[in-house]
Amino acid sequence: MTPADLSALETIVRTVAREELLERFRRTSRREKADGSWLTEADLAMQSRLQAELAARHPGIALLGEEMEKAEQERLLTGAGKASSADHGGLWILDPLDGTSNYAAGIPLFAVSLALMRQGRIEAGIVFDPMHDESFAALRGHGATLNGAPLRAPASAIPLAKTTACIDFKRLPAALAARIAATPPYSSQRSIGSVALDWCWVAAGRFHLYLHGRQSLWDYAAGSLILAEAGGHADTLDGRPAALDLVPRSAVCAADRGLFEQWLDYLLNQGRLNQAAGSINDA
Repeated sequence: MTPADLSALETIVRTVAREELLERFRRTSRREKADGSWLTEADLAMQSRLQAELAARHPGIALLGEEMEKAEQERLLTGAGKASSADHGGLWILDPLDGTSNYAAGIPLFAVSLALMRQGRIEAGIVFDPMHDESFAALRGHGATLNGAPLRAPASAIPLAKTTACIDFKRLPAALAARIAATPPYSSQRSIGSVALDWCWVAAGRFHLYLHGRQSLWDYAAGSLILAEAGGHADTLDGRPAALDLVPRSAVCAADRGLFEQWLDYLLNQGRLNQAAGSINDA
């Protein structure tokens, strides 16, 4: 894939998102899925339309979407089937509507996340925010962009105590969440309800720190590449490499190397203090 190919993909994602998501915003109902998350007509329409658009242009690449049955997702990831493995062009990883709860409630913070996985790693990623017309994109080895302009994670000249953090408390181990809430090392905290945008907003310097205890492959595939190509830093709470599979992972991120090391050190220290109450490795 070339930068020109990536730009063409951005155009496709922008067009489909505007027609399928914006046209339905504040005009669609939601229902609860078996896992407790929400689903709207827009999720399904976006996935179906984008799958068709991608298949027409890249017939050798299969697509794994969030709104597929788990058995089908597993089949695609393991390479079962004629055109699903990395040896047959790769695999699209799609979250058609990241931030469905926001979308269904009329909160204008949601995105489309599309990544290309080949031979066990993410090669390209796009996260498009249609409400703010912001397209974050990255191609492995070519850097990251925001609406076509180079995107670099900014270095920070402020101390950890003055930072703004994006924290998803709900999915953290209870003891760790309680400790962070009681003794936060940062100045201010947010949670915007879209994992894909979380990663991109760290890359853009809108958050200094990030912590999430449990996110799925389609949530982080594109955003994690965008942050990495922008020069940001990320790890998991247990320090193990994040496998590209269906097992949810944790995420610890920062744009600035110094802040990242301080943030990770704080979290690991809290983990040691809380071992009796539950290991952070369970995140």
